[in-house]
Amino acid sequence: MTLISKKKINYAIGPELRDYLHEYDRETKLPVTYRDLLRYSGSFPLMDRQGRDTLWQTVFYEPSTLIELSADLAKVYALLRTDGDLSFTDHLLADRIDYCQFGNSNPFRVRIVNQLNDNYDYFYVKRADASRVYGLELEHLLSPNRINYLVCGDSLIEEHIAGIPGDDFIRDHLQRPHLNQVRIAKEFVKFNERCFARLLGDMRAYNYVIIATPDFEDEQYRVRAIDFDQQSYEGKKTMYLPQFFKDNRRVVQMCGKLLTTETIRQYQAEERTLIARRVRLERYRLKDLMDVMRRDDVSTPEKTAQLKQELNKHYGTDAFDRCRNMGDVVHQNLKMMLLARPRPD
Repeated sequence: MTLISKKKINYAIGPELRDYLHEYDRETKLPVTYRDLLRYSGSFPLMDRQGRDTLWQTVFYEPSTLIELSADLAKVYALLRTDGDLSFTDHLLADRIDYCQFGNSNPFRVRIVNQLNDNYDYFYVKRADASRVYGLELEHLLSPNRINYLVCGDSLIEEHIAGIPGDDFIRDHLQRPHLNQVRIAKEFVKFNERCFARLLGDMRAYNYVIIATPDFEDEQYRVRAIDFDQQSYEGKKTMYLPQFFKDNRRVVQMCGKLLTTETIRQYQAEERTLIARRVRLERYRLKDLMDVMRRDDVSTPEKTAQLKQELNKHYGTDAFDRCRNMGDVVHQNLKMMLLARPRPD
């Protein structure tokens, strides 16, 4: 069983990473920041439709503060979704703000409502952290998913990623008769491979979502990460393999029941081929990112040394001994993953 023993250290965004974010239009001026949202005057627990505690608190503000915040949050949404076109903001309203004390980023979740048709969307305001930003960028470049986010000073704005939370899916959907379990198993193998390739850790069930898309004969599924706090921080290799987390056990058992060893290797090879194609497509931007990351510090020397040792053993090599920090480890691991023959652990 894989456990995280201590809360992750926050790493400030350095000048080189800031330059990278500016170069690729990730940094902008915002009318409201994380600190502004901390001025709430009270809160109450947010429950789901079944009456279960969501671990979020709905916060409320003084009336004058709320009026100002609502207008500014609508502008932030416009910056995120329409590249700053403010002509749509007159009919947008931030009607609810939730706060989560659980986890590393202590995020605020903002619900934006279109007053013309009552449709709503969400976005998140978090404390900016260098390893989290690296995680978002690697997700954008190496996964099948594009992702929108913005940085301003020590504030991070992230889009909402729609889907069924993994823990809800495992609890409520996994045994439904219409579910194509083989396709779910296949996608989990591919998700496991993507996480390990770029060393994205802590993919417990509540840190990813399942997206179901109706097809002409059946449903297709995709497993998508929604939390990037543990990008290449921990020292244990198993932290970067979702298969080793206790709350993913039912999916892992399903994979073992429905997929042969050779089929697992096939799906791993398919995903590595797709990652290699994304690397070639984004090679210049990826090089810029890795150059910055390899000169940055996003973990402790002790954790870095442990992961180097465990990855050397995993691949049967001593190549990781030459890595100076976690940026080097991510770079070397990506190279090794794309060259190595897939094998289920």
